[in-house]
Amino acid sequence: MNNTIKAVNYQSIAWIKLIELNLLLAILLTLLWSSYADIVHIWWRSQTFTHGFLVVPIAIYLIWRKRLEIKKITLKTEPLAIPLIALTGLTWLLARLTEVAVVEQFTAVALIPLIFWLTLGTAAARVLTFPLGFLIFAVPMGEALVDPLMQFTAAFTVMLLRLTGLPVFWDGTFFSIPSGDWSVVAACSGIRYLIASLFLGTLYAYINYRTLWRRLLFIILSGIVPIFANGFRAYLIVMIGHLSGMKLAVGVDHLIYGWVFFGVIMFLLSALGNLWMEPPLSATPNNTNLDSELPLTITAEPLKRSAALLVIGLISFAVWPLLDTWLQRPQSAPTDFAFTLPVGQDHWQPRTDAFTDWTPRYLDATLEMRRDFEDQTNTTAAPVGCYFAFYSNVQGELVNSENVMVSQNHPLWRMPSHRTIQVSIAGNDMTVIESRVHSDSQTLLVWNWHWIDGYVTANDYVAKIYQLFAIVTGHAYRQVGVVFYTTITDNKQDAAHQQLQRFANDMLPVINARLHEIP
Repeated sequence: MNNTIKAVNYQSIAWIKLIELNLLLAILLTLLWSSYADIVHIWWRSQTFTHGFLVVPIAIYLIWRKRLEIKKITLKTEPLAIPLIALTGLTWLLARLTEVAVVEQFTAVALIPLIFWLTLGTAAARVLTFPLGFLIFAVPMGEALVDPLMQFTAAFTVMLLRLTGLPVFWDGTFFSIPSGDWSVVAACSGIRYLIASLFLGTLYAYINYRTLWRRLLFIILSGIVPIFANGFRAYLIVMIGHLSGMKLAVGVDHLIYGWVFFGVIMFLLSALGNLWMEPPLSATPNNTNLDSELPLTITAEPLKRSAALLVIGLISFAVWPLLDTWLQRPQSAPTDFAFTLPVGQDHWQPRTDAFTDWTPRYLDATLEMRRDFEDQTNTTAAPVGCYFAFYSNVQGELVNSENVMVSQNHPLWRMPSHRTIQVSIAGNDMTVIESRVHSDSQTLLVWNWHWIDGYVTANDYVAKIYQLFAIVTGHAYRQVGVVFYTTITDNKQDAAHQQLQRFANDMLPVINARLHEIP
């Protein structure tokens, strides 16, 4: 009996494939529930990603629009999807272990179109490329762009103010004009405009254009226009405040002006897009009777082969969350890190009192320690302090965007600038993040970096790789945020830099030796 191919009713195989697809998606949703729940939670609490609630309904609608094209395609299980599903699942696991939320959530969403590909086949996946690809907008990502967007908005605003003829004192994201002081904060970075514009622009391009170059051009414009528009919006708000004697556009009303301005920009952008609108395709004759033109029977793949591939596909993504459950079994944090702060080295001696009330923000650290020192050989030299934030990998995470030298809404302290620099400490080159923080009464120069199981880095992505190594080798508790700081006097930042350099040369070898003693 020939069991390799057979002709069956199209509706029958379509229903079988639909059941298979929904079954695999239900299993995926169950196993990766925490990742999807985190995504929805971010949609709920963050105005930047509220559009996420619309993504799935829109994707379902776009898939429904393709139903007649799908009916012309032979649906069959695609084995080429299995290795990609396994690789994506592995990436999800690694991201979850190292707490890289954006990668974890991206891969969790990426598994959905891969399951469509596995179940329905390559031809169907090709037809559904955009509807399934549109799911990427469900992933709450883009926050890494906040800082560069803030810097650009500040620079663009200052440039326009100077072109207007106003004198401006500019310091990072802070600037002053004769009528008052201004700063570009995260809410003014334009990230919300950018993400919303790309979301709407991509959907507009897909629905209104057919040729690829038109779609890509409009999507590119949807990414560029809001960035410059946000800079111009910031300039207008500053000018409104300046011309009104700081009575208008200085509170919540400037956010309202911002969204009205964004609405105008999106209207103008869509009007521009209409200029190269393509004529609609000629209507298909007897479109309503298209179903009758489809074949009543279709060649089906062998049932045993399809079932085997689906089982392998199921295993290729199910194994990773099950492995995660085993690796994330309850752990207990050590009660003693076996770390003692250095009391002095060479001519550096501990101070009896703190020389600053500033402290970096490391959320949910298992243990925090700090000590200030002064140079006994030079009583006029600025004091230097060191701070350590220890993480146990049971609660909290060292590499976190919320762990900053100064929070955006801090009532006293500001951080106008920071940069990554290369320094030579005790004959070894290392990279640190150098920041300048200040209050009304004091300015500090700060160096900070990550120490993870003996590895030192200032790069968050490299730190995540080191965290993974530490977890695999059983050293998950050896994660420390290290901060050195000193005062800047008379705006002499170079002198403060040299003071930190001297302190690090003398003290860091001792500190690193004690960090290595952490169990």
